[in-house]
Amino acid sequence: MIVAIIDGYTDEPAGLGVPPYLGIYPRYAYGAVKKANPGANIFYLTIDDLRFTFEGEQGIRTKNRAPNAFKTREILQKAELIIYIGGLHTPGKYLSAVPSQVEEVARFLKPFEGVKILGGPAFMGSAHEGGTKIGSRELMLAAQIFDYIVYGDLEAFLYDYLTGPKDAGPFRFRTYGELRDYALLGAEVVRQFPDYPDFLIVEIETQRGCPKAAGIGGCSFCTEPLRYRTVEDRPVRDIVEEVSVLYSLGVRHFRVGRQSCIFSYMAKPNGRVPIPNPDALEKLFKGIRSVAPELKTLHVDNANPAVIANHPEEGRRIAKALIKYGTPGNVVAFGLESADPKVARKNNLNATADETYEAVKILNEVGARRGHNGMPWLLPGINILFGLPGETKKSYEITFQFLKRLLDDGLLVRRINIRQVVVFPGTPLWHMRERVKTEKHRALTRHYKYKIRHEIDLPMLKRLVPVGTVLRDVRAEVYDSGLTYGRQIGSYPLIVGIPKEIGLNRFYDVLIVGHGFRSITGIPIPVNVNKESSKVLSYLPGIGKRRVVRILSKRPFKNEEEFLEIIGEEYREMYRGRITLQQSL
Repeated sequence: MIVAIIDGYTDEPAGLGVPPYLGIYPRYAYGAVKKANPGANIFYLTIDDLRFTFEGEQGIRTKNRAPNAFKTREILQKAELIIYIGGLHTPGKYLSAVPSQVEEVARFLKPFEGVKILGGPAFMGSAHEGGTKIGSRELMLAAQIFDYIVYGDLEAFLYDYLTGPKDAGPFRFRTYGELRDYALLGAEVVRQFPDYPDFLIVEIETQRGCPKAAGIGGCSFCTEPLRYRTVEDRPVRDIVEEVSVLYSLGVRHFRVGRQSCIFSYMAKPNGRVPIPNPDALEKLFKGIRSVAPELKTLHVDNANPAVIANHPEEGRRIAKALIKYGTPGNVVAFGLESADPKVARKNNLNATADETYEAVKILNEVGARRGHNGMPWLLPGINILFGLPGETKKSYEITFQFLKRLLDDGLLVRRINIRQVVVFPGTPLWHMRERVKTEKHRALTRHYKYKIRHEIDLPMLKRLVPVGTVLRDVRAEVYDSGLTYGRQIGSYPLIVGIPKEIGLNRFYDVLIVGHGFRSITGIPIPVNVNKESSKVLSYLPGIGKRRVVRILSKRPFKNEEEFLEIIGEEYREMYRGRITLQQSL
């Protein structure tokens, strides 16, 4: 049996599957097919492989192809089962991949005769920008193209379909007991991922459902409680065993991100704010480290700041465990959404502004020191959502002043993510959709986004990674207009713009020389001062355009000190040991 799994990439409130992140859905689907039919030939393809095959290079950012990319047409022609995985619920900007929508993949798949199955969050529709009200057109198109649309767990449906087609139901959810085998068998698919092995980061599931939603209901806009109405924690043993198998396959980067709140793992239910269980988190991350001792990245994702603020001692213990067993550059995303208390109440948001402030302060106390890769060990991120019901002109200013308070008080925030709300059917927001302010407040949104980027993000970035900081292991990913863009591997890594084209898919140590609003400028070190272009040299601190002329006239330098004499005294130590004098490149 030939099976094709097409990864259209997914991004949802509690999970990310956009390269270089490999989400849970392709792995679990692969494992379910493998368990049901051990002899099946399962081919993993990405939406970029289909774009490349049927449209050429147009629209493709990454040049990385999956191992099966050049057999895409042949695989789809022979496949008895074609599984498409997609769904974009929290749209963002992506460096080297663009998620697909049903309309696009339907055009590619229509000519092929295999049984077509749609899985992942795409059954609810997708959004590529904020302000969208998801309608029925995409869902109707899906019903025309796909033989089955899975509303429950794709892996449960696939196993049932392959072992007893008549009994397969698209609404069934699996248990963690069932998942264990799917996860272990499905780990093998990483070998077919384009970024395997060096640049792949695997998303690991720890929990499904939202603890706050189970206690008092979820946030008005969130799709997570629609799919998982109760909270279920995945056993530590199963998580550790999956990591062990992935590690044995060569995976070295892990993101424990498939949960709504990592601080609520194995927590005791307590209405709005569960009581954290530090011992469970310690056991989990210690276990991961024990089976993956030489891992290079161990990061997390979401957390409810109210949990940390209301249980500060437990919060500190968990944060310390994340640092002890994790790696630097880790980010915990806080869903504040709005600092306006009226908006928070109307939309049943996770935390108040005061609770979020306290949680930010606690993480700074524990995790702000810089690690070996140049980034602080553990910092918060803040998610802001514009357009929510109850929002007024004053709401924007309240949120801005909250962010300014963080800056003025000397606190570090790794990222401020600003989105416009997306309205999905079935969410509480759907019933308030006429009160969504995305169109009415478009000018305000633009104004405050600009204000936050210029007055908060820029000074925050300068504080986070000052000029002269060296970021280790920055992967060069894409070219654009003569520049190279790269980032470290992890949760929400900083994008580094390098003012020249360098070899892609290599790791570089980068000296930070400038700041944008959400990204930074860096130069790979050591800098070859005898051969580097005047353009690149002009970016270096303490040099500028005037000193470049002197440098060019005095090249080649015979030793480091000869070069340092030209540099301003306050910058000399920055360059010591970070230049080279090679005469040939």
